[in-house]
Amino acid sequence: MTVWLTRIAPDPRSAQARSDTSGTRLGLALHQRLMTLFPPAAGPDPRARFNVLFRTEDTPHGLHILMQSTHQPDLTQLPENYGTSLARPLDALLDAIRPGLTVRYRCIANAVRRPGHTTRALYNLPAVVPLYGTAADTWWERQAQAAGLTPHTIESASLDAAGGRHGERGTTTTRALVRHARTRFDGTAVITDPELLRTKIIEGIGRGKAYGCGLLSIAPARGPQ
Repeated sequence: MTVWLTRIAPDPRSAQARSDTSGTRLGLALHQRLMTLFPPAAGPDPRARFNVLFRTEDTPHGLHILMQSTHQPDLTQLPENYGTSLARPLDALLDAIRPGLTVRYRCIANAVRRPGHTTRALYNLPAVVPLYGTAADTWWERQAQAAGLTPHTIESASLDAAGGRHGERGTTTTRALVRHARTRFDGTAVITDPELLRTKIIEGIGRGKAYGCGLLSIAPARGPQ
């Protein structure tokens, strides 16, 4: 199975690109755009079928979209003048994963916890509580270990939440605005379980995958760690 990594550099002059990547629409609207690059009628959960994961990154050249999938996207389906795009296979990187290899990682994730009913009632907490700071780092350390990595360093930064109007299409009911907190995790780690790591790279980590969370990227670390 080939895993594809696609980089899209949206053109800020494109109204459609700006709409997909700004404000409260950043997340679900971008997900809906990216899913047009894959075959229709792919079942009840095409994102999971094609293992589509994505995130946005600020670069010196502007905002870029990174998308990963197990089906080659049809980039001709992007609107005219949307931006530049390129897809390439990740087979060589995934084949090089081995125990003991030190890598750099990046993941934008929805770091949350679900308090029990008693705790929620006692402290008047919501069903899902976003985590920040040390609590988010601890959450990531558990996620990394469950993905076959032992972190050496963790650098985390809170990002603006991603969201979108979620609800039943084709009705007159106002669709509820869903928001997912996002934290970017960067650092170095040692690979402990290559097969588990490959699985987590393909399937993603945590919640909010349709909102730009969960894509784990790695690269061989260079220089002293």
